[in-house]
Amino acid sequence: MKRNGTRIHTVMGEIQSRIAARTYPPGARIPSVRAMAQTMQVSVSTVLEAYERLMAEGVLSSRPGSGFYVAGPAAPLALTELGPKLDRVVDPLWISRQSLETASDALKPGCGWLPPSWMYEAGMRKALRVVARSDTEKLAEYASPLGSPPLRQFLARRLAGIGTEATLEQIMLTESSTHAIDLICRFLLEPGDTVLVDDPCYFNFHALLKAHRVKIVGVPYTATGPDIDAFGAALLEHAPRLYITNSGIHNPTGATLSPVTAHRLLKLADASSLVIVEDDIFGDFETTPAPRLSAFDGLSRVIQIGSFSKTISASVRCGYIAARGEWIESLVDLKIATTFGGGRLAADIIHHAITDSGYRKHMESVRLRLAEAMDKTATKLQAIGIKPWIMPQAGLYLWCQLPQGKDAATLARACLNEGVVLAPGNAFSQSMTAGDFLRFNVAQSGDPRIYEVLKRALGG
Repeated sequence: MKRNGTRIHTVMGEIQSRIAARTYPPGARIPSVRAMAQTMQVSVSTVLEAYERLMAEGVLSSRPGSGFYVAGPAAPLALTELGPKLDRVVDPLWISRQSLETASDALKPGCGWLPPSWMYEAGMRKALRVVARSDTEKLAEYASPLGSPPLRQFLARRLAGIGTEATLEQIMLTESSTHAIDLICRFLLEPGDTVLVDDPCYFNFHALLKAHRVKIVGVPYTATGPDIDAFGAALLEHAPRLYITNSGIHNPTGATLSPVTAHRLLKLADASSLVIVEDDIFGDFETTPAPRLSAFDGLSRVIQIGSFSKTISASVRCGYIAARGEWIESLVDLKIATTFGGGRLAADIIHHAITDSGYRKHMESVRLRLAEAMDKTATKLQAIGIKPWIMPQAGLYLWCQLPQGKDAATLARACLNEGVVLAPGNAFSQSMTAGDFLRFNVAQSGDPRIYEVLKRALGG
C-alpha cells in the first residue's frame, strides 16, 4: 500500500510540475488515464487515484466523455521546472542566488565578478560627485529612448577600436547586458524557436532562454571557439534563429575565438537565417584583443552587447546593444514598452567614470592582478588534483576538471556546508556533460581556506 501511495504521489508530482512549467496551461486537456499509465509505467488505478486527488485539490477538472483538464488560472512561471530536472546545487539560478545572498564573509570562488576592493571605487565616487552637481533636468527627467549621447559616442569610439563600425543611431543603451539579451529575444524569437549556445556557456543564458520558451541546443566549445563541424550540423538539423556567445574572453572556459574559427563560423551563418549575439562584457580584461564577429560581419547579422558591471560597478546598471539601424528602431520600441526611459543617472555616472583619466590605469592594475591570481590559483588547484582545461590569456575564469571519479555537484554540496560557494560544470552545460568540471573565479580564489575545504571534500 505504501509503495502504491508513493506511485500516486509521483504521478501527481509529474502533473503539477508540467502545470507549473506551463506545459499544461489552464484549460488544457491532459493525457488520458491509460496514456499516462503507459508513460509513467504504473497501473491505470494508480493514475486514476492521482487524478481524483488532483481534482479534490482543485488542480484538475473532469468533463464526462471528454477527459481531464487543467483547472484554475495560470500557475506562476517556475523556471526550475523547465528543461531537465537539475539538483539545485547545479541549477544556474541557485548558483546566482547563493553568490548574491550568502553572507559577506562567505568564500565565493564560484561567483562571476570581481571583489568590491578590485572595482573602480575612486572613479565611481568622483563620478557620483560630478553627477550630483548636475542640473535638475538631468537628475529628474527620463532619458531619451536611445540613451545618453555622450556614452553612446564613447561606445562608438571603443567599438571602432576593435574594428566594429557603428553610428550613434546603431547604439542603444539598456539596463544591463541581460536586459539587452532579453530585448533581442523579444524582438527575434517566438516560443519554440531554436537558439544555439556554446557548451559550456554562461549559465544565465540558459535561464533567460528558458523564460522565452525556446529550444536550446548546445554546440561543443573548443580552445579556439565553437566546434565548427558541430556548429554546421546544428544549423542543418535545427535551423536555429539565434546563436549567443562570448568571443572576447569566453565564460566559463577563458578561451578566445581564433580568426580562422570566426571566419568559418560566419561563412556557415551566411548560408542560413542565423542571427548572432556577441556578448563583449569582458573586453576590458583583454591584454591582446581577440577577433570580434561584429567586426568581421559589420553588424549585418551580428549584434554586439555589453555592460560595465564587471569593471566599474555592478550596483549601477547600464549596458548597450549595437546592431543594424532598422533593428535598433524596433528594439527602441520594445525598450519603451518594457522600461520606458531607461536609467539616465546610471548612464551619466558610467560615462564620467569610464572617461576619467584614472580608469585606464586602474584596468592595467586589474589585468596585472588577474594574471598573477591566475597563475597562483592554477598552481594551488593542481596541487590538490584539480586541473585547468586551458590556461587563459586573460580574464577571471579557470575552467577546471576534477580528479577521476569526482562529481562537481557532490563536491559543491560538501563545500557549501563549510561556507564555500562553487560553480559546478553542469550548470554551464546544455548537454549535462560537464559533471566533473568547476569554474573558478581567480580574483575570488585567494583565500587559503578555499583549498583546505576543497582538499577535505575531495578526500585528501
